[in-house]
Amino acid sequence: MKSKGNLWRASSRTRIETTALDEDISVDLAIIGGGFTGLSAALEAARRGARVALFERASIGHGGSGRNVGLVNAGLWLPPEDVVREMGDAAGRRLMDTLSAAPARVWALIEREGIDCEATPNGTLHLAHSSAGFRDLVERHRQGRATGWPIEILDAAETTRRTGSIAFHGALFDPRAGTIQPLSYARGLAGAAIRAGAALYEKSHVALVRREGDRWLLTVNGNRVRAKHLLLATNAYFEGIDMGYRPEIVAVSYFQLATAPMPEKLRGNILAGGEGCWDTAMVMSSFRTDKAGRMIIGGIGNLEGPGRPVHAAWARRKLRAVYPMLADLPFEHDWRGRIAMTSDHIPKIVGFGPDAYACFGYSGRGIGPGTTFGTQAAVALLEGNDSALPVAPVREHRENMVKLREGFYESGAILTHATRPGPFG
Repeated sequence: MKSKGNLWRASSRTRIETTALDEDISVDLAIIGGGFTGLSAALEAARRGARVALFERASIGHGGSGRNVGLVNAGLWLPPEDVVREMGDAAGRRLMDTLSAAPARVWALIEREGIDCEATPNGTLHLAHSSAGFRDLVERHRQGRATGWPIEILDAAETTRRTGSIAFHGALFDPRAGTIQPLSYARGLAGAAIRAGAALYEKSHVALVRREGDRWLLTVNGNRVRAKHLLLATNAYFEGIDMGYRPEIVAVSYFQLATAPMPEKLRGNILAGGEGCWDTAMVMSSFRTDKAGRMIIGGIGNLEGPGRPVHAAWARRKLRAVYPMLADLPFEHDWRGRIAMTSDHIPKIVGFGPDAYACFGYSGRGIGPGTTFGTQAAVALLEGNDSALPVAPVREHRENMVKLREGFYESGAILTHATRPGPFG
């Protein structure tokens, strides 16, 4: 069966009206990138009365925000003690407290703005793929509870009841989290920003950025844009901008395949609570359902590269192993996105010039952090006070051996998916 492409684009019912920039303008805040970070910043700045222009080279949610798994996670991928070790006690706890509240911020935005995005605030399950994986979850549970998080450790029997699968050794349940239709959420943020007075421009390529006096000068579709403040919010999708700066990240591919809707008689037994899931394997994978009852399986790897047959065959084996009753359910959609990773798995804010920030490096957790970082970056820029930021801004951030590490992630995923026939290989 020929793939129908990105499920989120096929199933989103949210539409927005934008234009391409075709004139010179002056604004208080210029934003480059139409994903969760940029859209949240545009919404917050516009609600504060600022003149805002957001420029997206393709379409709203074209990058990672429209290719996301849709898990609204709390906190970081790193356990708390690792965060404190990397950042120090005060900075680490501040970031963890901020991101612990990130799902609540997302749910509140969805309710306040009436965003139709299949919001399911029923938690997530971090699944143990092995006994060693379960021991890791027990340790994460200990650290999280010590930090004040309302997380729960589940035994194998309870995990089976919630997932409808006997494949797991246990799980870590986070009630703060949940799932959304990510592209609909991005489009909903865009619509809210427009209603608040922000100008959003799709098909608007920022070719050149320069500092001119006390303003930023952007060349967009051949037009001149003067801005007091600038936010670069491209994350893993920085392309073709001459600005003397680019965010340094390791781009990791993550793909997803979605089945046809499950038979009605099975839907009540498979993730009946609507939780989103990911596992403890070194080469991580995820699965969740959507409102129509499709099973959505994801894994590290580039489905648009030479490893496609290997990754696709692995997804079929995984489905068969975790949910034998779905073994022959056809995959109807597949797509791939890029994750912006940093070496320490800590998100970054770089102040690359006067009145200018770049936010990036969410390491696969784009929804909560992107919403939070974008909102707070807008506040910090407009108020001229970086104490509003979740992390202290730095002048620069460097990553070593980027291409080598990107190749390592993809080759490792291909090797794992080719040689491990079980559900988590």
